[in-house]
Amino acid sequence: MSSAKPTRGIRLSLPATSANLGPGFDAAALAMSMHLTVEAHPAPTFLLDATGRNADLCAALDNNLILDTYRGVLERAGKPVTPLHLKLHNEIPLGMGCGSSAAALLAGVALADHFGALNLGDSGVLNEANRLEGHPDNVAACWLGGFTVSAEDNGEVLTATYPGDPAWQILLAMQTSSLATKKARALLPATYSKADAIFNVQRASLLVSAFAQSRLDLLRTAMQDRIHQPYRAEACPLLKQLMPLAVEPELAGIALSGAGPSVLIFLTESTTPLAAETRLRAVLDPAVEILSLRIAPGATTTLL
Repeated sequence: MSSAKPTRGIRLSLPATSANLGPGFDAAALAMSMHLTVEAHPAPTFLLDATGRNADLCAALDNNLILDTYRGVLERAGKPVTPLHLKLHNEIPLGMGCGSSAAALLAGVALADHFGALNLGDSGVLNEANRLEGHPDNVAACWLGGFTVSAEDNGEVLTATYPGDPAWQILLAMQTSSLATKKARALLPATYSKADAIFNVQRASLLVSAFAQSRLDLLRTAMQDRIHQPYRAEACPLLKQLMPLAVEPELAGIALSGAGPSVLIFLTESTTPLAAETRLRAVLDPAVEILSLRIAPGATTTLL
């Protein structure tokens, strides 16, 4: 009985994520209130319907990260590949540093886990997604939600997660053009000075404390970085425009979202999203999109 193919469909909801958060390079990440929703049922052949952001790209059967991951995980496990009819609704911008690839990878792994009866559990899903993604930050935050800090030890992902304060208000500023993560990583130097390493260790430690203790007042210092943001600033013009505003009392902290080019802005308790957006608009091109977000819970799965 346990070897029979699951015939029930499944619905997945996976949040966007923002990694690094300044000094937490490849370690810290945050789940945000934009989602990729995937509904899947067994079908005679693969079919895919997509709505939402970048629907044309999400609807492609070829070079589709969800389907390629689904097939790859099952083949690696020696399991047959059940064709699926997928219905996607995507709210996560592609190529904007919002964890779209992590959400797609996790969707593929979770679908393989369900339809292949792999019984991976949370740790197995995270380890497999980390193996495919190459670093655990985004996948951990997407799957577990809230604020996560992750490390890889001999192929195993170790993660501490905090739900985050639901009252914290976040704005996400997005330019019209995307930036490939591979290109963003190529901008980084091979070595760093001792002073820069110490600077980041101090602030990364403070960043964890800020989320663990709901200390919004610590973010202005805790989100400072010398490891990746200074080197990516030329490719991420929004960061150069917005970082000078980090000292203003209405803004609690500013950081590149993931590898960029989007920028994440935390607001102080006394600031409304409308007031903060009005201030940002004073220095930004009208074409820049600004979204109001919150810290989100992790992925959910529902049997249909």
